[in-house]
Amino acid sequence: MRGHEPRSSSSCAACKLLKRRCTPTCIFAPYFRSSDLLTFAKVHKVFGASNVSKLLGEVPEEQRQETVNSLAYEAEVRLKDPVYGCIGAIASLQKKMLELQHDLAVARTRLLAHSGVSNHVSQLDNSPELAAFLDLVPYSDLMLLDGSTSLDAYLYDLGQPPFV
Repeated sequence: MRGHEPRSSSSCAACKLLKRRCTPTCIFAPYFRSSDLLTFAKVHKVFGASNVSKLLGEVPEEQRQETVNSLAYEAEVRLKDPVYGCIGAIASLQKKMLELQHDLAVARTRLLAHSGVSNHVSQLDNSPELAAFLDLVPYSDLMLLDGSTSLDAYLYDLGQPPFV
């Protein structure tokens, strides 16, 4: 989406999809160019053209492009995952981040053990001292408050505290 560009004589994507005449004051035209038909179709399917029009009317003009980009992303994700939408994508990325942080801590521990920095690295594997040395939060602190090691049960529970 390109924002405010000079308009060609063709209708915007919204007016094409809604089969109406595009006027010079069309609120959709600067944000849904005629080539963005699929993008608008997704936004329209999830939010409805009337709701998007009202929303864009309430948002300051300098923030409308970001609003449209956000709506387009949210519509795309909601169509892929109708139940969880963006929250599902965020939770999945948070889980992957925890796994990668753990893998990084294990790799750094092994690197220290093989480099000879400490003869007692294996004894310090889960210690806060090693974590402080590696400038990492201990993986056990990243686990859920109830002590379980499975994030799957809480992956989409919005009532739970953030993972990190």
